[in-house]
Amino acid sequence: MRQNAKRRQVNREKRSRTRTMIKNVLAEQDKEKAESLLKETVSNLDRMSVKGIVTKKMASRKKAQLTKHVNSL
Repeated sequence: MRQNAKRRQVNREKRSRTRTMIKNVLAEQDKEKAESLLKETVSNLDRMSVKGIVTKKMASRKKAQLTKHVNSL
């Protein structure tokens, strides 16, 4: 039970960090900076989906939305 609680806390922190990264990409108005943030965020989403913290579909959907947003800048 204790290990489960620890893992749950770690996963919550990682999900929170990912959501913050997504918000940072969406808030950025400079295209070059947004592209560098996008690269980090996509990498993070891929790691999260491989580890099962977020679903593959959610990661794929977010990557597509963020890429579309950055390309529109």
